[in-house]
Amino acid sequence: MPRKKPTPVSAITPLMIESRIYVIRGVRVMLDSDLAELYEVETKVLNQSVDRNPDRFPEDFAFYLSPQEVTNLKSQIVTSSSGYGGRRKPNRVFTEHGVAMLSSVLRSKIAVRVNIDIIRTFIRMRHLFATPGELVSQLQKLSETVQLHDTQIKAIIDVLQQMAAPSIVDSPKRRIGFNAETEDQS
Repeated sequence: MPRKKPTPVSAITPLMIESRIYVIRGVRVMLDSDLAELYEVETKVLNQSVDRNPDRFPEDFAFYLSPQEVTNLKSQIVTSSSGYGGRRKPNRVFTEHGVAMLSSVLRSKIAVRVNIDIIRTFIRMRHLFATPGELVSQLQKLSETVQLHDTQIKAIIDVLQQMAAPSIVDSPKRRIGFNAETEDQS
C-alpha cells in the first residue's frame, strides 16, 4: 500500500492543527499518528523517540488510549483495522506539554517549526476557551444592551398603539348637513 505523502510544513495551517486536537479525559491532546504526519516522520519513529526518553514524558504529558477511548474516537477520525496492516499498538496521545517536550527528542528543523505552530495553536485555543471571566463580562454587557433595547422597543410600541387606537371624545359630534328637526325649531 503506498505511503501517504506528508503535508509540507509551509502548508500547515492553524485550522489543520485544531482539527487534530481532541479532548480526552478532560484534556486537549493530539494523536501520535497525527503528530508524526505533521513532523514528517513515521509514527513508529516518533514513539521510539518517546520510549527512549521515558523520563521526559510522564502520564500528564503522554498516555495510551484505553480501548473504550479508541472506540469513542473512531466516530471522529478514521483509524485502520488492527487485523489487516493497521496499528498493532494502542494510540499514544500527547498533551500540550507533551507536544512541547517532543521538540527536545525530535531534533529536526521541521519538528521545531511545526512544534512552534502547534504550541501557538494550543495557546490560542486556551485563550478562546479558558477565559470564563471575560465571557461573563461580555454576556453581562450584552444583557444590559438587550434590556435597554427592550425598553426602547416597548416605548415605541406603546406610542404606535396610542396612535392606532381610535380617539374617544366626550363632546357630542355636530352633524353636518341638513337636519329636518333643526329647521322646524327656528
